[in-house]
Amino acid sequence: MIMKTKQDIEKYQLQETRLQEKLDDGTTRCHLCLWRCKLKHGQRGFCQAHVNRNGTLYNLSYGIISAIDVGAIEDKPVKHFQPGTQVMSVGSYGCSFRCDGCHNLEISWGVSALDDLAKGESSSAYATPQDLVDAAKKLNVQGIAFTYSEPAVWLEYVIDVSMLAKENGLYTVYVSNSFVTDEALELMAPHVDVLCSDIKSMDDAFYYDICKLATVDNILASVKKAHDLGMHVETRTNIIPGKNDDVEGYRKIASWIKENLGEDSPWHITRFFPAYKLSHIPMTPSESLWQAHDIAKEVGLENVYVYDDKGCDCAEENMPVSTYLTGTEEEIHQIKKCAASCCGDEGVLLKKYEHE
Repeated sequence: MIMKTKQDIEKYQLQETRLQEKLDDGTTRCHLCLWRCKLKHGQRGFCQAHVNRNGTLYNLSYGIISAIDVGAIEDKPVKHFQPGTQVMSVGSYGCSFRCDGCHNLEISWGVSALDDLAKGESSSAYATPQDLVDAAKKLNVQGIAFTYSEPAVWLEYVIDVSMLAKENGLYTVYVSNSFVTDEALELMAPHVDVLCSDIKSMDDAFYYDICKLATVDNILASVKKAHDLGMHVETRTNIIPGKNDDVEGYRKIASWIKENLGEDSPWHITRFFPAYKLSHIPMTPSESLWQAHDIAKEVGLENVYVYDDKGCDCAEENMPVSTYLTGTEEEIHQIKKCAASCCGDEGVLLKKYEHE
């Protein structure tokens, strides 16, 4: 594992992608998520957060913060790990999925924010791992949760923060779609305490709509892998009317959880609220949520939780990131140009933005 000194990360710059395969023709293959993107110089992966610079793959969102919020760990939702404690939730930009009902478009997809980084024109907040841990300690929380966007896309930062958090007596939570590789899970498992994962459906067609490569088996295998690696795992299903609200689907999810994670493994059932391309679909009726609950209980799951008032894990306060970090707003939001020599004085990270 590549370790960095404080001086290395004091200023924003590209950080080498931890899981990459350098190929003979100058391309690189990323092994963070199951897209396993193969990239030429100047190209970015599907997540838009990793770029090939001259044959080496880099994470361009390392330390870039999109949102911070503070709340109960139960809101992640996680109910069987450190209940009653407070957690600082933090997100960056980029995702391996394109969900039609996404409530976090600007954060999760982060297209314009990541483009600004690639142009050397970003004013997004930057925090070193030490800055983030210091913020958590100042806020008197007991843990840090990586959420709002898919944490796999800035796994380098997640691991660095998690290692430092553990040294400071803080736990870490990874809120994920679980479209991640075994290699990524093996890398994070020694340092991340909790995986809170979506199981969106037991129908491959549902996953195909949001990620052409994803299958139910992909997701379930990753969730099981995390469990087998010793991470505390809790799962969630957001029930969308007409999409994944069938009785047989509820039964399959509950049965899989019981058989693979244990009858005491928590299942969180959340309500869908209209958003983006699914704005025409009404919010989930309470009857559907409780029907899923009752079927899970029949199957034999012991800990099933219904959220009539909760859908996605979104930042609620929407306070400026600078509110939580040390430093002035001007310092935190100064223009980010990559400090590494490979990017030139302009700090441009992507081939299409390079000056002729």
